[in-house]
Amino acid sequence: MYYLPYNKNLKQFSRDLRNNSTLGEVILWRELRAGSIKGYKFNRQKPLDNYIVDFYCKKLKLVIEVDGSSHYHEDARLRDEARQKILEAMGLIFLRFDDLDVKKNMAFVLGEIYHLIEDWEENNLNG
Repeated sequence: MYYLPYNKNLKQFSRDLRNNSTLGEVILWRELRAGSIKGYKFNRQKPLDNYIVDFYCKKLKLVIEVDGSSHYHEDARLRDEARQKILEAMGLIFLRFDDLDVKKNMAFVLGEIYHLIEDWEENNLNG
């Protein structure tokens, strides 16, 4: 059974983030919610270990992050990289998109997500 550590102390903060999502997160959530992408269920602002990720699909072990202007500073970028490495060490796969791509180039974003899912299905469902 696949299990990731969960910090229950992040539950309220996660809820607060869901209620104060960025425009890019809201736009992408419209595409991800309710199994809209090949029937896969995603959660948003999901606590995983000591972090909260923007979007998470348990079956795919996929984290999707939408990076806005707060992520452009060097210290934020370094924190993002360190956090991502910790979560990848737990077996998670990351897709990271710029907020502007989500807002202005959704076809690209969805194409990347579909491509990753197709690769995952090929490697996990057929062999």
